[in-house]
Amino acid sequence: MLQKVSGFIQSHGLCQPGSKILAAVSGGIDSTVLCEVLHQLKYDFAVAHCNFGLRAEEAEADQLFVKKLAKKYDVPFFTENFNTRAFAEQEKLSTQMAARTLRYEWFEQVRQQEGYDLIATAHHSNDLTETILLHLTKGTGIAGLHGIPARNGSIIRPLLSITKDDIYEYVTERKLIWREDSSNETTKYQRNKIRHEVIPVLKEINPSLEETMQHSAERVSHAESIVAAYIAALRQQSVREAEEAVYVALEPLQNANGLPVVLHELLRPYNFSYSVVLELVEALEGIPGKQFESPTHTLVKDRDQLVITQRNLSSFGSILINEGDTEAEAGGYSFSIKYIAADKYKLNTKPHVAALDAAQLKFPLKLRSWQEGDWFVPLGMNGKKKISDFLIDKKVPANLKSQTLVLVSDQSIAWIVGQRLDNRFKVSDKTEQVVEITLGRKM
Repeated sequence: MLQKVSGFIQSHGLCQPGSKILAAVSGGIDSTVLCEVLHQLKYDFAVAHCNFGLRAEEAEADQLFVKKLAKKYDVPFFTENFNTRAFAEQEKLSTQMAARTLRYEWFEQVRQQEGYDLIATAHHSNDLTETILLHLTKGTGIAGLHGIPARNGSIIRPLLSITKDDIYEYVTERKLIWREDSSNETTKYQRNKIRHEVIPVLKEINPSLEETMQHSAERVSHAESIVAAYIAALRQQSVREAEEAVYVALEPLQNANGLPVVLHELLRPYNFSYSVVLELVEALEGIPGKQFESPTHTLVKDRDQLVITQRNLSSFGSILINEGDTEAEAGGYSFSIKYIAADKYKLNTKPHVAALDAAQLKFPLKLRSWQEGDWFVPLGMNGKKKISDFLIDKKVPANLKSQTLVLVSDQSIAWIVGQRLDNRFKVSDKTEQVVEITLGRKM
């Protein structure tokens, strides 16, 4: 089996001998085999484990088992506990979709923070077959027909060419121990129903079902590459990525054949379902402002464009800036803070920089989301203005409005972050010290 996996890795260019790999490990038979294979093939890898808090003591035992597994291979171990049910309820997702969203968001975070090149999952040939059948049952586009790709960005599936039978033979040969997940046996989950009740019937018709599905998936994948070239050209014409949002111009799409399919492919990186895209197509001729949601992003149909922002998957409260602090993080943004004598300060009027009169500030300052009823005195004016009216005047799309932060001194708003300073806190000829706060890139 090792030779088969190694050949698959090489033929699909999944990784290099020196690649640093973060292995997603649940403790089940598949991911236990993944660890053993990576070890035997001498890859530099670490173990990442998610505890979704769904199976009480069983989940705790899984976590401990995976920790011991990492110790066995003498590799780094990363783990995270999630309140999956609360997240699913908050985001109106199924428990499985919530777990999937949390899992991959966290894997990518660990990969970047700890300096790993790739994330390896233990998906195998049977998983590919189940995925294709599940997609066909629910309805799917081209991407759904290729099942699980061997590589998707930084995610690789080294075991995709082997079957569950191969895995059972390997654990017997290597005398490996793993944890059984009791939820794998219940047919209340759709994938399990297909695994236990549908696939056995199909294998009576075609005993080589997994191999057939894999070959079909490869042919579909080649056809998809032709479509991808067309979408890539269209993406270049219509999509613009900025720090605060992704903008999709509608004009280049007007003459596109099969607009729902084209738009679905363009929006695929942002996880919008085809049913949502159909609603969006119907709304293109309507008034601006209609909002659409995916598990990870919010889309607003603006006048001549679509505005897409990432949803904050963790709740954002208030962040305090104490006097003397030189940096802060809030709402997915970073801030740098400087304290400069006024006679040595050259005024910076860029919107992402706030130059404030230190004498007018009362620490600790507070960074928070704006709220209905908030008001400020716009720079250059003497009268009050509601922030809601200010954002409307600036024609800020609804999903960018919701991400707007304010800097608060005592009970007064000193800065609409990245947009406008409050006149009461501006630097004047009487200023002795300047507090300069600079909005950095989204993290």
